[in-house]
Amino acid sequence: APPLLLLLAACTPPPCAAASPTPPGWEPAPDAPWCPYKVLPEGTEAGGGRLCFRTPARGFRCQAPGCVAHASAGHSLRAGVLRNHSVLLQWRLAPAEARRVRAFALNCSWRGTYTRFPCERVLLGASCRDYLLPDVHDGVRYRLCLQLLPLRAEPTAASEPAECVEFVAEPPGMREIVVAMTAVGGSICVMLVVICLLVAYITENLMRPAFGRPGLRRHP
Repeated sequence: APPLLLLLAACTPPPCAAASPTPPGWEPAPDAPWCPYKVLPEGTEAGGGRLCFRTPARGFRCQAPGCVAHASAGHSLRAGVLRNHSVLLQWRLAPAEARRVRAFALNCSWRGTYTRFPCERVLLGASCRDYLLPDVHDGVRYRLCLQLLPLRAEPTAASEPAECVEFVAEPPGMREIVVAMTAVGGSICVMLVVICLLVAYITENLMRPAFGRPGLRRHP
């Protein structure tokens, strides 16, 4: 195996920690180590790039209007699109899956008019549970796929299916315009309903007596 994968696998929790239950939710364990990761240049394998470390994003909550959440089909991968043009990708694993993971492979691509273009390839250690993708562009459909790399790669074994999430980063001004238009449209609808009720009330109660009652005739 490449030296990088051996280093990433070495950051996996020891076997004695497997007996402790995995905490619920999306956050890593309180004693989780640093997340080792490596951004791979285009056209290279695991040997290229530079090894980096990052701390887990603890206590993160994706709340509107500052964040929009998108989830994968299997609901084990989600992306929080932030207003500062960055995306926090989070994933969770079952205890049985976490014990047999060597590393994670993250692939990013965006869709053009006729084809898809790669934007980033990242190799993350087994202790990682999130990754921050900076500088996404507005109006572009991104696709992020995370694949588990098992401890033992057998030639006859099928590769692990990748979890993918897609999203479009909308500009903050556009979201505010949509919210404002929705509020104005709702107010206009309420005003139209009030006007219709008022016209119906006037027609029913004020106009009928003027035309419905017969006039009084004076007899000589």
